[in-house]
Amino acid sequence: MLWDFPLGETAPLLDLAPRLRWVQATSAGVGQYVQRLGLADSDLLVTTASGVHAQPLTEFVFAALLFHTKRVAHMQAEQRAHHWERFCARELDGRTMAIIGPGRIGRKVGQVARCFGMTVWAMARTHDPDRAVVLGVDRLFARADLHTMLAGADCVVLCAPHTPETDGLLDRAAIAALKPGVVLVNIARGAVVDEDALVEALRDGTIGFAALDVFRTEPLPGDSPLWDLPNVLVAPHSASTVDTENTKLTDRFLQNLGHYLEGNLDRMGPVLDKERLY
Repeated sequence: MLWDFPLGETAPLLDLAPRLRWVQATSAGVGQYVQRLGLADSDLLVTTASGVHAQPLTEFVFAALLFHTKRVAHMQAEQRAHHWERFCARELDGRTMAIIGPGRIGRKVGQVARCFGMTVWAMARTHDPDRAVVLGVDRLFARADLHTMLAGADCVVLCAPHTPETDGLLDRAAIAALKPGVVLVNIARGAVVDEDALVEALRDGTIGFAALDVFRTEPLPGDSPLWDLPNVLVAPHSASTVDTENTKLTDRFLQNLGHYLEGNLDRMGPVLDKERLY
């Protein structure tokens, strides 16, 4: 077995380790690694960390939303200036959140959003109106209705895995469909968004605020305009990194290892679907 995929390796993994039978990944979004390492058509068992990072990523989403709606940056600036003047903020109650990718992370985000009194919409790969109840959302949109959903949302949270279907999902046309002043939080992958169109929308106010944990190129290049835009919060792909992460990952591995040694492969999980890449 192998603990996670080798970073930076491009050679077919089974050529390097022909006796490899199982990989335990330390993240949920490993589909691109599987494809890049020539494993998509293999019998290799890949179990992921899907669900392990749902809580810290959800907390990051709401830290960003509260930072923006409660105008924390304004308060900090006023404090530094020793300036006292009352101001008006906003609240999350009554706002509409649109979640793209209501998997384990997206469902957790939606659950907390409802605690704040928000209306929760979602768009999933498979559209079935009856799934809305199962997913815990107020309305489930089909992919064809993406622009309609974006036009009505006050904030959009990207949680979808990076697959051929989601590559460039939030393209220039989708960004143009956003409600002016919308808040965008990306905890998916940078490739899900047209970054050039994103920068333009941040500059002209189509997107009022963006909290970005992932980017087209990582580390984010020093000349990227995203560093200096006043309505952007840049996180170095660390929204899921918390002090309890290693313990949770180890527990997941040990549980799967026990099943593996006992021959109970059907009890291992979550198992990556190598066709869907998530």
